[in-house]
Amino acid sequence: MRTLKVQDYIDQLVEQDILVNTTVVRDSAIANSAILQMTYDSREVSEPSLFICKGATFKIEYLKQAVSYGAVAYVSEVDYGIDVPVILVKEIREAMAVLSSLFYDFPEEQLTLIGVTGTKGKTTTTNFMRSILDDYLVANQKRTSGYFSSVENYDGVTKAPSRMTTPEAMVLKQNFRTAVDSGVEFFEMEVSSQALKYDRTKGLMFKIGIFLNISEDHLSPVEHSDMDDYLNSKLLLFKQSETVCLNLDTDYFERIEKASRQASNVITFSQRNEKADIYGFNVQKEHNHITFDVRTPTYTEKVSLGIAGLFNVENALAAIAAMYVLGIPIEYIKSGLLKARAKGRMELYTSQDKNLVGIVDYAHNRLSFEVLFDSLKQEYPHHKLISVFGCPGGKAYNRRKEMGEVAGKFSDKVYITEDDPANEPLIEICEQVAEAVIAENGCYEIVEDRAEAIQKAMSHIDGPTVVAVVGKGAETNQRVGNGYVDYEGDSFHVIKSLERYNKER
Repeated sequence: MRTLKVQDYIDQLVEQDILVNTTVVRDSAIANSAILQMTYDSREVSEPSLFICKGATFKIEYLKQAVSYGAVAYVSEVDYGIDVPVILVKEIREAMAVLSSLFYDFPEEQLTLIGVTGTKGKTTTTNFMRSILDDYLVANQKRTSGYFSSVENYDGVTKAPSRMTTPEAMVLKQNFRTAVDSGVEFFEMEVSSQALKYDRTKGLMFKIGIFLNISEDHLSPVEHSDMDDYLNSKLLLFKQSETVCLNLDTDYFERIEKASRQASNVITFSQRNEKADIYGFNVQKEHNHITFDVRTPTYTEKVSLGIAGLFNVENALAAIAAMYVLGIPIEYIKSGLLKARAKGRMELYTSQDKNLVGIVDYAHNRLSFEVLFDSLKQEYPHHKLISVFGCPGGKAYNRRKEMGEVAGKFSDKVYITEDDPANEPLIEICEQVAEAVIAENGCYEIVEDRAEAIQKAMSHIDGPTVVAVVGKGAETNQRVGNGYVDYEGDSFHVIKSLERYNKER
């Protein structure tokens, strides 16, 4: 990697029309200082660095600490008036995306990037694509692909739990650089509306951009002000995509289709419209597998999914569309889809007598609830359906009513519990959900402790029953107050409850 000077970064900001002003004098000692590190975390500074001042909660103390550890200049929207050169910019997140690309020598340009956006299905679609591509890459003696998902990230060297659907721009570029240096060629990633809105993905050009679906979600003072803002943010993906894979079955289709024309090429997929380029039909459930036929412009084949959920056909079609664009042979599509798994997404657990089924899924908004519960009703027509879920505090307030209504409509009983209450009283969140369940004449019980709620739901069984534990997926913590509390995970407690059930039978 090249070692650049402070002036090189200033020149890049000027070129991108982001620079407002700077106290760095051209040809001065500071201007010619080599930058060995770039970060927005003052605790990481350990050598001559360019420090980025970002975030609504940023404090001048962070900047002072960074300077004491070795920062030679700082980039900010504000001049903090301390005795170190400042580089003032119009928008700090945009500047961070531009500067981090330069610092890491534009690794994104050396990768085949595939981005997935949608209200639901991003993680599963990313896993489907990764499984297919990795089968193909291994068969051709190449490095497996890198990925960013809501569950886990992999940069060709390190796998790590994910804390954010789409990381900050600087983290993206750092991981991309590691991927390129380790020989990775393909990189799949979930692209959130927040990442698009706040320039985390600025400057990236996706070989393929996938638009799955959209419904009302993430509407709050700290996320999106309204549905227009949410949709417009997601549509930004098209400006950064060479080819768009577009779901013909999504809501707001006309508006989305019009925006998709910004890309050079559009490939469509659908289960309802036979005119789609990638068309899925004859969907069936065979034991714990879902099978369907897929027709593309060059072949028609039967494929099988290794995970449950009829709604996952949509995610599989999106993955097939992307693989069709890349020219991946059908044999790898078939093998990849059959073996693909996603932690916390439609994880299926069954008792020894087949009477009790536990489902763990990440569904956490109206759209994902509707498709999940509708699918479960179709897949298990002779089972009672019990649901266990909660709603987060401090954001997406509309979910409480919407998820409560859907659960109340479909479930024989709803257990309302905790799911990242943050700084709101948990009981108040649960009671708001309960009002929506009652409006649908649903039966409910509030059990604040999530582990206890799962145990209760899977203990009071009368006949064939499906217990759907939804909302957290593979997460192993609860956000309480301003921090996080360890939580063993939904799958852990479902398995534990099934073991108890099996012993008692």
